[in-house]
Amino acid sequence: MLSLVLVSHMIEAQKQKINWMSLEEAISAQAVTPKKILMDVYTTWCGPCQMLDKNTFQNPDVVEFINEHYYAVKFNAEGDEKINFKDYVFENPNYDPKRIGRNAQHQLAGALKINAYPTIVFFNENGETILPVPGYKTPNQLELYLKLFNNDDHEGISTQEQWDAYQSEFVPQFKG
Repeated sequence: MLSLVLVSHMIEAQKQKINWMSLEEAISAQAVTPKKILMDVYTTWCGPCQMLDKNTFQNPDVVEFINEHYYAVKFNAEGDEKINFKDYVFENPNYDPKRIGRNAQHQLAGALKINAYPTIVFFNENGETILPVPGYKTPNQLELYLKLFNNDDHEGISTQEQWDAYQSEFVPQFKG
């Protein structure tokens, strides 16, 4: 009986997914219930972006932590959607729907100074950028940033030595 309960719990955890939303939805949600925003900036052709989706954003610990503490946003840095953010409409006027592979960069990606994919951008409860974190991250690597920003520990780090100490003292708890 216990094994049936454990298997049932494992299957349920595997079904759990991150509650992705648009940036506009996340900003609106912040007005009601303040939370930080995690934005996954990706492109359709990016292999490490696909690995992040498959390996990290499917991890039950990552899913649970993000859903509890963040509004999660998926943003195609080469997509053609119009995004209203900070009293400005960002778009991708050079987007070519016939193009396969790389496309023009979206204005919002440029405004956020994104130059690598994937990049995870963290925003505070007021929608202000905290930090873009470029590159693929394993669940444990992402855990460090998720907890750093969620707990506002980043506010006490102003030197490379402090950052190095924070990283060396951090003990990951996520499985995988």
